[in-house]
Amino acid sequence: MHSTLEDVKLAGMDIKILPALQDNYMYLIVDQKTREAAVVDPVDPELVIKTVQEAQVTLNKVLTTHHHWDHAGGNEKLVKLWAQALDVYGGDDRIGALNHKVKQDDTFTIGSLNVTCLSTPCHTTGHICYHVTAADGSSGEGAVFTGDTLFQGGCGRFFEGTPEEMYEALCTKLSALPDSTKVFCGHEYTLQNMSFARHVEPDNAVIQERIEWAKHRRASQDPTVPSTIGEEKSWNPFMRVHESTVQKHAGGATDPIVTMGKLRKEKDTFKA
Repeated sequence: MHSTLEDVKLAGMDIKILPALQDNYMYLIVDQKTREAAVVDPVDPELVIKTVQEAQVTLNKVLTTHHHWDHAGGNEKLVKLWAQALDVYGGDDRIGALNHKVKQDDTFTIGSLNVTCLSTPCHTTGHICYHVTAADGSSGEGAVFTGDTLFQGGCGRFFEGTPEEMYEALCTKLSALPDSTKVFCGHEYTLQNMSFARHVEPDNAVIQERIEWAKHRRASQDPTVPSTIGEEKSWNPFMRVHESTVQKHAGGATDPIVTMGKLRKEKDTFKA
């Protein structure tokens, strides 16, 4: 196991961080009022079932960010192993066991929690991020589950999309969420990503502070998730493509979309 299991308590919800495979994260979202739960990207169904049983919650939904096997590869097995019927959400017909296809601005609930779907194609054409908030909508942070679109300090590779699409995902849709929104991403990539962020902006003190913090966390196998949307705007180069320091690094292009494309191309071959 690459990280310890950890619980994060937010307004109206508990998020259980579940490590899987070499560096993936699954998440169990529990509504504090009803004890209903949903799991994000359950690639290790046995660990999901064990956690659900120990927490004594009612699992009835699966939230799939995208079709890649390390995120969606456990869906069919979980559906078979689980005694109750599961609603399996996702934005791509390539997702196993899918029975609720969603698109931009679709909504549903986990108990009393509200979920809004954000379509963020680029890493894959059908990638969905899930924004979860407490019922009253006023108290606390809310959470967004970003799969392989937004990582702490980075973003996913543009396997099936363009710089324009990633710009729309990061700098239009995700940036519009409240700065306090907690970001739960799909992988433990923080140190690698922040190393590139430091390469892009060597004078950004916030980046260096986060690297030192993340080193301490990883030394004891603690997860570095979550960050917040506001924090990502302060250190993630892919969300800072409007900043002159980032544009200068990317060859002086003043177009943020051109900057996005150049950064991703450089990151694809970057060695820390």
